[in-house]
Amino acid sequence: MSNKQRCDWSLNEILNNYHDNEWGKVNHNDDYIFEILFLENMQAGLNWLTILLKRKEFKKAFDNLDYKIIAKYDQSKFDELITNSGIIRNKLKIKSASSNAIAFINVQKEYGSFDKYIWSFTNNKQIVNNWKLISDLPSQTELSVIISKDLKSKGFKFVGPVIVYSFLQAIGIIDDHLDKCFCKN
Repeated sequence: MSNKQRCDWSLNEILNNYHDNEWGKVNHNDDYIFEILFLENMQAGLNWLTILLKRKEFKKAFDNLDYKIIAKYDQSKFDELITNSGIIRNKLKIKSASSNAIAFINVQKEYGSFDKYIWSFTNNKQIVNNWKLISDLPSQTELSVIISKDLKSKGFKFVGPVIVYSFLQAIGIIDDHLDKCFCKN
């Protein structure tokens, strides 16, 4: 439906599908939350379309993004991944997948679920912003700085405030759909 008004960054069919069906939608499923955190980590320094285009390859290469399996990766799996041309072959990002999976499991043990942990920062309430222009959106906020520091203290990598803000938008803790967007709450 091309007559729908979307956020300005949703420029093609792949981005439209992600925008319409995932971005800003509240999701409490730990498997999905880990997938988005993984993808956000891989996106650092790149554009989101690149990551979405490689999403199937990431799932194939990283055991369907099952954090319980990724947490057990060893050097031979790392060596396999670093030669996979279908994914982002950044050594630090690939290594962070395993350390982040371990940290993710540790948070689940401490809080009962990663979802309970991450939503605790907003008292389980979605933040709905009202933006008219894409240029009005911040790249980070005080909340993303606080969560970034906490994630880092728990052993997570590639979780700076900008990545965390994008992650919070993606899993629906923050709804930053533009006021004109049909997805706006």
